[in-house]
Amino acid sequence: MTTEPLTETGRQSHTFKAEVQQVLYILAHSLYTDREIFLRELISNASDAINRVQFEMLTNRDVRDPDLEPQITIEVNKEARTLTISDTGIGMTADEMVEHLGTIAQSAARAFVKQAGENAKQTASEIIGQFGVGFYSVFMVADKVTVVSQSYRPDAPAAMWESSGGDSFVVGPAERERRGTTITLHLKEDATEFTDPWRIEQIVRRHSNYVAFPIMLDGRQINARTALWRKAPRDVTTDEYNDYYRQLTLDSQPPLSYIHISTDAPVDLHAILYIPSRRERGILERRIEGQIKLYSRKVLILEEAKDLLPAHFRFIEGVVDSEDLPLNVSRESVQSGTAGGSPVMQRLRKTLTGRLHKELNDLAERDPEKYRTFWKEFGPFIKEGIATDYEHRNELLKLLRVQTTKSGEEWITLATYKERMVPGQKEIYYLMAASREAALNSPHLDPLRARDIEVILFTDLMDGFMLSGLREYEGLRLRNIDEGNLELPGEVTQPTPVIDDTQFTALAERIAATLGERLKEVRASKVLRDSPARLVADEAAFGREMQRIQQILGQEVQSGPRIMELNPAHPLIAALARRAAADPNDPLIPLAAEQLYDNALLIEGLHRDPAAMAPRILRLLEMAAGVV
Repeated sequence: MTTEPLTETGRQSHTFKAEVQQVLYILAHSLYTDREIFLRELISNASDAINRVQFEMLTNRDVRDPDLEPQITIEVNKEARTLTISDTGIGMTADEMVEHLGTIAQSAARAFVKQAGENAKQTASEIIGQFGVGFYSVFMVADKVTVVSQSYRPDAPAAMWESSGGDSFVVGPAERERRGTTITLHLKEDATEFTDPWRIEQIVRRHSNYVAFPIMLDGRQINARTALWRKAPRDVTTDEYNDYYRQLTLDSQPPLSYIHISTDAPVDLHAILYIPSRRERGILERRIEGQIKLYSRKVLILEEAKDLLPAHFRFIEGVVDSEDLPLNVSRESVQSGTAGGSPVMQRLRKTLTGRLHKELNDLAERDPEKYRTFWKEFGPFIKEGIATDYEHRNELLKLLRVQTTKSGEEWITLATYKERMVPGQKEIYYLMAASREAALNSPHLDPLRARDIEVILFTDLMDGFMLSGLREYEGLRLRNIDEGNLELPGEVTQPTPVIDDTQFTALAERIAATLGERLKEVRASKVLRDSPARLVADEAAFGREMQRIQQILGQEVQSGPRIMELNPAHPLIAALARRAAADPNDPLIPLAAEQLYDNALLIEGLHRDPAAMAPRILRLLEMAAGVV
């Protein structure tokens, strides 16, 4: 930076360093999105200046205007096209202006230029403030900026700083009666919106509503000042929590529950997290995922901090504030979460996640009906977490709810299922189907009903994804009952076949010929009792869990060849076997074979085109009615 000689008015011109000029050029010519962010930066600087003078006065009362009330004032002038922001903070001398407003740390400037150049589409709000260049964001909206400041030091004269955002700035003497700083922006022609008081108030409420000091506009305070999450939980009413939730989400329905956290260990943390009552929030904004606003010292630094919570908690709404988080925290450190993020971010994430697990478990205990609502709306998110988040799986399994062959309409925990296991049972049995009704009609249940064994019914697409990563619970293996080699506890009497081996073989061969490569084998069942047939899994084939994952991803499901088991004691199978033995070309046999196969796929929720069965069903009805 070079310095020119003093002028007659005492002003001295200084030249910005090359890297500073690069920053100014980018801010003035390249970053057009979120230009309103300049006001957030100026208010944050003003708030910091007031904090600094208050800290100074803890040990030093020999300051200018020691009784001056802390305040930030905004004035607009439409005719002059100016915006002025004043504070009663610590102020600056001429030398401090040169130091603080005339230079940027070289490494910070380089980092800013590099990031802005690599991602031209990145919004200003995402990068301004990360590298100590926040003040210079004024040049996004102003073609000239004047700063007048009076230092807290009693003997220091007032000073001014002025620049048009080019390659230089001017510093000189000024007049100001009281301690603090006034920044006047001479706005560009395309920035006249920032002379509208309503627009200014809107920006302040969005970005700086909870700054600790009054922000005045037209003689009135426009910020809330006292952040709700900064209050003691005992001082906040339910109505206040609900009102803030509505303001935050535009959801007309109150939240299902909320958590108010205020702690200083292991990390300074003030937060309110809301559990919505439904996935789809509001009429104006139809979204499923929530938003966590991240504040540092009551200043908004990130509109949506996605990685403050694990992905499966992305439905949570709320606000998080921490004194331990610097205002210039980089977006990368916020988004990296536990994978290499800052220690502060890791502690925030750990604390918030732990409190959410506790709150949801407490909700299930104190209000089962509310938890039932939660599970209906957000159960798929918990299942996703069980599949993907090994670190928190045990905690998430406590939140899991399932329906079974014995639960009726109720939802139970895996712990409850375990308590109700029959003597000798060493596995948790489950069945996957298209719906609860289909599951209850599944032929796979025959041998378990006969032994009074409870079976979990999984009917949601996310169940397949969850089961792909969940193989056991508290040492008990989860077992799909469509497997052909199940070894079940207890003994039952099997029904006696009503056809001989020759008749059964004739039917099995005809069905195998009809279904071809879709079947690996047709065999007599050793477990079926009330059902005519079932499809069992081949141990070497892809599991049904993977097939459901393919469905979730919108991929075509490739069903491998299955094994069809027939019940020789069932009247339908017996009748078909006799017809096959009597007439190998009986036209009813292939129609029945196709329908038995499709019925099995339909029950399991794996049929690709159920409508294709309609002509065949019609033909079977015609044959049953004696229509030629």
